[in-house]
Amino acid sequence: MPDEIFPTAMHVLVAAVVFGYLLGSIPFGLLLTRAAGLGDVRKIGSGNIGATNVLRTGNKKLAAATLLLDALKGTVAVIVASRWSQDAAIAAGFGAFIGHLYPIWLGFKGGKGVATYLGVLLGLSYLGALAFAVTWLLVAFVSRYSSLAALVAAVVVPIALYMMDMPSAAGLLALMSLIVFIRHRANISRLLSGTESRIGSKG
Repeated sequence: MPDEIFPTAMHVLVAAVVFGYLLGSIPFGLLLTRAAGLGDVRKIGSGNIGATNVLRTGNKKLAAATLLLDALKGTVAVIVASRWSQDAAIAAGFGAFIGHLYPIWLGFKGGKGVATYLGVLLGLSYLGALAFAVTWLLVAFVSRYSSLAALVAAVVVPIALYMMDMPSAAGLLALMSLIVFIRHRANISRLLSGTESRIGSKG
């Protein structure tokens, strides 16, 4: 039979990226706030669709649900694609992360990717996810800045993965960390000027 009817490694990777992207594109923060009658979350606070901005509606349960679902997008993408190969799992995780940042359904204007980043990490390495969570919680507790906590954790994770002898995962998370920093440019500017919103603040 012709070789072209069998999927090649490249076909599998492309399929994994597309699968991950479509899963990551689901805007749970927007869907949940609208379903709860709170309107368009993009019109308050930072205009973001992620859990931190959903928290600014005052509904902690919705914020927690958004965080969980946004993270699960990354985890599910990695776990499902891992049935094909580890490379496919990494590709799907990256696709889910990009899908959350640039969802096709919202004109490619999405969140900042921290929850999905964590979800991808959980699918690849629970110890890496633990390192992220502990770092985030410590920095957030001390500073009350979600953005600063995410940025510090994004620096720690690739290093931790490399030290755990997971070079491929470390490389992926290093790239994702770089994108997280780029997506947080405005937050970094506000942190430096002292005008960044703290966790739990509205507006």
